Amino acid sequence: MKKLHAVELPLGRGYALPKASKIVLIIIFVTVVLLTIIPVFYPLLGYPLYLLKNYSSKPSSPNHSQQLQPSSISISEGDNCDIFSGEWVPNADAPYYTNTTCWAIHEHQNCMKYGRPDTEFMKWKWKPDGCELPIFNPAQFLEIVRGKSLAFVGDSVGRNQMQSLICLLSRVEYPVDVSYTADEKFKRWKYTTYNFTIAYFWTPHLVKSKEREAKGPTQTGLFNLYLDEFDEEWTTQIEEFDYLIISGGHWFYRPSVFYENHQVIGCHFCLIENVTDLTKFYGYRKAFRTAFRAINSLENFKGITFLRTFAPSHFENGLWNQGGNCVRRKPFRSNETALNGDNLELYMIQLEEFRTAEREGQKRGKRYRLMDTIQATLLRPDGHPSIYGHWPHENVTLYNDCVHWCLPGPIDTWNDFLLQMLKMEGARSHQEKLYSGDRKMRFQ
Repeated sequence: MKKLHAVELPLGRGYALPKASKIVLIIIFVTVVLLTIIPVFYPLLGYPLYLLKNYSSKPSSPNHSQQLQPSSISISEGDNCDIFSGEWVPNADAPYYTNTTCWAIHEHQNCMKYGRPDTEFMKWKWKPDGCELPIFNPAQFLEIVRGKSLAFVGDSVGRNQMQSLICLLSRVEYPVDVSYTADEKFKRWKYTTYNFTIAYFWTPHLVKSKEREAKGPTQTGLFNLYLDEFDEEWTTQIEEFDYLIISGGHWFYRPSVFYENHQVIGCHFCLIENVTDLTKFYGYRKAFRTAFRAINSLENFKGITFLRTFAPSHFENGLWNQGGNCVRRKPFRSNETALNGDNLELYMIQLEEFRTAEREGQKRGKRYRLMDTIQATLLRPDGHPSIYGHWPHENVTLYNDCVHWCLPGPIDTWNDFLLQMLKMEGARSHQEKLYSGDRKMRFQ
C-alpha cells in the first residue's frame, strides 16, 4: 500500500479553476485533514504497518449502555499512532463478559469455571503509546460487518480468538450454528440480524499435512508436512469471505517430516536416519509462503487478509513437557522482557513472508494487513490457563497450558485491534472513493 499524497492537479500556474473543481478541492482538503491516515513503514522490512489513529479524543466510556450504541463509527481527528506499541494499564471496568454469560468458551480456556483463584488478569487494557485504543464496542462492530463474512484460519489459538469475538459480541447477539459439517474443526456461525458470518478452518500447519506416527520422538506425534501443497480444507472455502485472519506457530514445534515435490527433503527433530534436520524454522517459512501463495492464486477472492502475528507462550522453570508453568499474576512492563530466541525468529519469518506476499498480491489486486499483536501478547504471562483448564481430580493427561489464553482475558484485546483496523478500512475506502470521484471530474 503506497503512502497517500496530496493530489497534484496537472494544471498550469495561470489556469483558472472551474467553480465545480474549486468545491471538489475544498471537500478533498477538509476530508484529508479530518481523515489523515498515513501508513508508517516498519523500520527494518520496509512495508507499511497499518497503524491506526486515535479515533476518539478520550478513552471509550466504561458505561456499558454507551458502549452498546453503534453511533461512533465515524473517525475523528487525532494524531497518528502505532496501536501495537504500548503498555498494559489497569481497567477496573473489565471484563465485559464472564464464563457464565458466554457459552462459547472452550473448556480448556474456561479458567474461572475450573477454579482459578485470582481475577486481576482480566482487569487490564492495552494502552498504546501516545493514544487510546477504544474498548471493543459490539454494536459498532456488527454494524461495520453487516452483510459480510470473516474466516479464522489456523490452529487452536486462532479458535481462541474466534471464541473471544463471539463472547464480546454476545452482549448484542448470539450467532446460530450454520456449519456444513458436524466436524468441530470447521465451524460456521451466523448473526442473523446482521447477516454476518464467522467461520473457523482448522489447519495447524497451514499446508497439507497428516499424522505419520501417533507418538513420535516427543510423544506428541510425528507429522508429514507437504510444504509446497495447499491445504484444500481451507483454500477451497475462503473465496466467498470478506475478511480472513490467518495465524499459526505452535504446531511447528512438533516433530515433522518435510516433503517438497512429493519427496522427503528434510525434517524437524524426526530422528529418522539419513534425513537432514532442517529445523522448525524451515518448515514455518515454507508453510506461510505456500499459504500466502494459495491466497494470491484465488482469482475470486476479493477480501482482506489479516496476518495475526505469532503468540508467544510463557513457560518458565522448564519446557512444556518438563514441568514448565506460567504462574505470574501481573503483566510485564515493556522494559521487563524482550522478544528473542525462537519467538523473535518465528516473528521475523512471518514479517518477511508477509511482505513478499503483500508485494505479489498487489499485482493481483489482493489486500494484506498486519495485525501485529506480538508485543501486547508477549507482555501477558499471567493470561494462560496453566492448571485451570480442568478439574484437579480429573484423570486427564494435560500439561500446564501456557500456550492458550483464558477467556475473558488478554486476547480480547486482539479483537479491539481488529475493530480498530476495520474502522481504518472504512476510512481508506472513503478516501479512495473521494479521490476516484475527483479524478473523474478532472478528466471529463
